[in-house]
Amino acid sequence: MTDPVSALTDPRLRVTHAIVPPSALTAVSETDLCASTVMVAGEACPPSLVAHWTPRLRMVNGYGPTETTVAAAFSDQLVPSDAAPPIGRPVPGSRVYVLNAMLQPVPQGTAGELYVAGPSLARGYLGRPALTAERFVADPYGPPGSRMYRTGDVVRWRADGQLDYVGRADHQVKIRGFRIEPGEVEAALAACPGVTQTAVLALPDRRQGDLRLVAYVVPADEHPARPELLREHLRRRLPAFMVPSKFVLLDALPQTPNGKLDRAALPEPEDTPVSSDAAPRTPRDQLLCELFAEALGLPRAGMDLHFFDAGGHSLLAIRLVSRIRAVLGVDLTLGTLFEAPTVALLADRLDGADRERRPALTAHERPDPAGPEDPVSLSHAQRRLWFLYRAEGPGPTYNIPLVQRLTGELDRDALEKALADVVDRHESLRTVFPDVDGEPRQRTLDPSTARPTLPVAEIDDEEALHARLLDAVRYPFDLAIEPPLRAELFALGPTEHVLAIAVHHIAADGWSLAPLGRDLATAYAARRRGEEPHWEPLPARYTDYTLWQRDLLGDPDDPGGLLHRQLAYWSDALADLPEELPLPYDRPRPAVASYQGGRVPLRVDAELHTALTALARRSGASLFMVLHAGLAALLAKLGAGTDVPVGTVIAGRTDQALDDVVGFFVNTLVLRTDTSGDPAFTALLDRVRGTALAAYAHQETPFEHLVETLNPVRSPARHPLFQIALSLDADDTTGFTLPGLRSSRVPVSTATAKFDLDIGVHEHRSDQGECLGLNVTFDYAADLLDHRTVQDLAARWARLLEAAVRDPDRPISRLDVLSDDERRLLLDGAGPATAATAQSPAATIPELFHAQVRATPDAVALAADDTALTYAQVNARANRLAHALAARGVEAEDIVAVALPRSGDLVVALLAVLKAGAAYLPLDPDYPAARLTAMVDDARPVLLLTDTATAATADPPRARRVRRATRRRHRDFSWTRRGPRQSWPECRTPTPSRGCPATTRPTSSTPRAPPAHPRESSPATRV
Repeated sequence: MTDPVSALTDPRLRVTHAIVPPSALTAVSETDLCASTVMVAGEACPPSLVAHWTPRLRMVNGYGPTETTVAAAFSDQLVPSDAAPPIGRPVPGSRVYVLNAMLQPVPQGTAGELYVAGPSLARGYLGRPALTAERFVADPYGPPGSRMYRTGDVVRWRADGQLDYVGRADHQVKIRGFRIEPGEVEAALAACPGVTQTAVLALPDRRQGDLRLVAYVVPADEHPARPELLREHLRRRLPAFMVPSKFVLLDALPQTPNGKLDRAALPEPEDTPVSSDAAPRTPRDQLLCELFAEALGLPRAGMDLHFFDAGGHSLLAIRLVSRIRAVLGVDLTLGTLFEAPTVALLADRLDGADRERRPALTAHERPDPAGPEDPVSLSHAQRRLWFLYRAEGPGPTYNIPLVQRLTGELDRDALEKALADVVDRHESLRTVFPDVDGEPRQRTLDPSTARPTLPVAEIDDEEALHARLLDAVRYPFDLAIEPPLRAELFALGPTEHVLAIAVHHIAADGWSLAPLGRDLATAYAARRRGEEPHWEPLPARYTDYTLWQRDLLGDPDDPGGLLHRQLAYWSDALADLPEELPLPYDRPRPAVASYQGGRVPLRVDAELHTALTALARRSGASLFMVLHAGLAALLAKLGAGTDVPVGTVIAGRTDQALDDVVGFFVNTLVLRTDTSGDPAFTALLDRVRGTALAAYAHQETPFEHLVETLNPVRSPARHPLFQIALSLDADDTTGFTLPGLRSSRVPVSTATAKFDLDIGVHEHRSDQGECLGLNVTFDYAADLLDHRTVQDLAARWARLLEAAVRDPDRPISRLDVLSDDERRLLLDGAGPATAATAQSPAATIPELFHAQVRATPDAVALAADDTALTYAQVNARANRLAHALAARGVEAEDIVAVALPRSGDLVVALLAVLKAGAAYLPLDPDYPAARLTAMVDDARPVLLLTDTATAATADPPRARRVRRATRRRHRDFSWTRRGPRQSWPECRTPTPSRGCPATTRPTSSTPRAPPAHPRESSPATRV
């Protein structure tokens, strides 16, 4: 198990009591947690977490620095409160003092520095007498010769005898569970070329809410430092968690009147991404910078600004590409922006791009000047919906609902006139689709003929309102004779109304709701003033788009035409596509689909949203691609096979002139994912990214042309080419604000399903671009699926995404999607876990473990990858290795360096070192060589314990430097798996055994080792 926290949700382990960091507890669902008592420790616990969990379990707060091995205080059982929870009272055997600068106790309620004493206190810092003397000071209140540890934490006594945490007495900080001394980062930063002065602070991130490191740098005049170069330099010298996330360049650091650094006067970093100093090279570069800034809403943009790092997403990318095409006249694809996301990279790509070959989208003359009522051919997308309408008759399947609650004094007459103004402005909203000589045509009605009415219904019951709203949005349009828009107003009181608008998909798409809402608000404001709305004429009408689309695509039989070229790509990309995904449906597929459906909502919190976005950026992908990879992995795990087609919609507004037009522009793409070979999630994401970018480059091919060309087996029971769809929208709060009214969107589903499963993901971000969460809707075909089945599927998808962001390099077959109930069902019949035998509090870890071996020798003690070991097996392996260590001269008080990945071998190795009476020094193979060398120089281990695989993959110079610092090295202990179980007797542990040496120290000018590897400081029994 890569993530020990997941042991909290594994019923097989029967965990009842657990110690976890608060941040880890937030990643566990209350329905999945097995433990009944949880102690949070390691970082500050927010009151909101206490309020969330205390109704469900017994919860206490723990405190204790590493130097006190490890807990020094426990709180009473926590109860919900607006204040931060106390850190508790001293544990038995420990003494705590709250002292002033004169080492005198402070009264209750007065803040003072916390000191800890007692038998659990460490001896000091190994090989650092000066630092030991600074922190481990004489205890004037304890037995003669005893010492106390100066924690640096400021606390105060409460009336109930517990301690409240106030802050730090020094500048040491803890970020995401890692203890960081800004002085170390400042020292590393000062060694960078071009830096004269530095200061490092931990400041709250207004976007994410947690602490982040901010570096303030005064660059040298002759060699000015650049943030990207500083970041790269620090990455080579420090662990990733110590590299500042923000760099602020200053002319000088602010000082107090005494000449010291004035930290309070340091400016707060800007949340808006800062452009680089690289100036535009040409007038076209200047235009590109302005277009990037315009699309992202920034005051300016430099040549090195990264579009997606600055908050860009798929819809903004489409708009930016459209603007670049219009302004620069170049033929640019969306895939090119993904491959070259900075202004500089994109400018280089455009140097070799062909000039725009597309016909210009402008207002066309009518085919016949007789008037606007003369019929015009349908667009490609409209033709498919029209044929479905003719085959199935009027129905709500393709209705788009827009329901808005309006609070305040509503002018009903002004609203009705405003609706008419909007219908007059957008001709698609007053278009009918008659059959003319067997061919569909679109006929635009005169505004006076198509003027919509706004009936008002008095409603005094919320339950009755829901039923009426459902009827309103499910209205069956007769497209041949009536306009595709209908509105109805429901009055709940004099100042409370609900406006329900239904638009048929043949006249609009999801992106059309934004201009529709804006124009309705503009018209309503004008009508309230007794005026007609004054707005700029639209650059094109929908009928202009219809004619332009046919010119753009050309004849499918023309080898030089765009449609012919793109159809050739799709024919190859979708060759031998599965006719139907073999998923575990609740019922057999009927002969004819009824299109009846249901909806299941899913909320993805801001934390997972942020993690998914970060994974996308690290992978050079978009958030949609990460979600698509997760869906493809889930479908493969559910039995869909390794060839998984998923449909998605794309805006289709490839020309800037279409931005403010209401109409049906979206196109449907088929994204085919190969999940064969059990790839890691990152490898699967690479496949999804390549497929998506190629599809975006060929997005103009109308879906109905694609179906006709591929000619799959047709069936009225299922959608052709794909049965599951996934789409991502920037926001699901599309609505409008009418002057003088408060308005909010009311979600109303039409209870229909176009596909077996239609997943809509709606992304929420703040004005500063921070991730606020995802709202997901699963619209499902009631013919095939039950509501509970889709709920389970949604929960599995969320669990898979959580597992993927925790360990994206894990094969998709090992990404956990099971719920607790499913896991219990699969494991039914496994023997219950045996209760631990009570032990003497004075026993050592090897003694405690051996007692457990005697009590339950055949119980599972360790599970790693596909291997499970009993207590007896783990003990035998640890004994063999302990004897091997002793044979190589390891004695009590020695230190053994352990460089192993998280595995079963790691647990065996740590136990063996303790059995030999030594202490272990965890070495992370991914640390920089200089840091590993500094840790080894500090601790001076007598032996390096590793395995062949780790030694082979380690950076050779780094490995050589560590090996030279040790006297002996055991090359591979895989032999500990061989031999009879009783071939080695129990190793008698020399005393004392120090466990893990505390290598932390309060201040240092050189890189130092942390208390332990952040993931291995408390080895778990399940790895």
